[in-house]
Amino acid sequence: MMNCRSCSNMVNGNFCCNCGQPAQIKRVDSHYILHEIQHILHFEKGILHTIKELLIRPEKNIKEFISDNRSRLVKPIVFIIITSLVYTLIIHFFYIEHEYISYSGFEKTTAGLILNWVQSHYGYGNIIIGVFIAFWLKLFFRKYEYNFFELLILLCFVLGMGMLIFSVFAIFEGLTKVNLMKISGIITVVYCTWAIGQFFDNKRMVNYLKALASYILGMITFSISIMLLGLLIDFFSLFLA
Repeated sequence: MMNCRSCSNMVNGNFCCNCGQPAQIKRVDSHYILHEIQHILHFEKGILHTIKELLIRPEKNIKEFISDNRSRLVKPIVFIIITSLVYTLIIHFFYIEHEYISYSGFEKTTAGLILNWVQSHYGYGNIIIGVFIAFWLKLFFRKYEYNFFELLILLCFVLGMGMLIFSVFAIFEGLTKVNLMKISGIITVVYCTWAIGQFFDNKRMVNYLKALASYILGMITFSISIMLLGLLIDFFSLFLA
């Protein structure tokens, strides 16, 4: 008999009956690291299964995650960060210099510094972009009664898949030295439009047009907001100097 390290409940066995914490924590070693990697990549509940399901039936799986079962897919925030990290590692490995968001002419401004941060932190940047796209989705699809945060979950999965599409084309570009960024961008927009349209109602063509408009307007308003924020910071910096 011993006290649980998490909730101080008396433990009689391998796990605490109150919170489920193991009685003995295994030491972090090579076996632990390999187990964690296998857990992430596990086909039934991990990244590979999530990718497969989002590729063939995104609407069913995302709706199920939101309303019924949240154990079959990788958590959306984790998913978009992992997929963004994969893309970052690939472009660095092949020395590919691509701008996810173009900002030529603003490099020395505060707005340019903010956009440069986004380029260096794709995971967090995509979540922020998702906030802007979610705003337009909420506006265009308000009759479906999904709240803002549920739409953000949808976009974490969809934009995460977009990063994987970029990653696949980045690998081919790294191997062939052929510029494929524009093609990958078009396919990413097509996938995002299709997945969002499927999520709301796959039988209504107007929903795909609304999805495309939401994606484009979200990207535009994100860029404009960054520019305005940068100009505001620059203005106050000059005013206070």
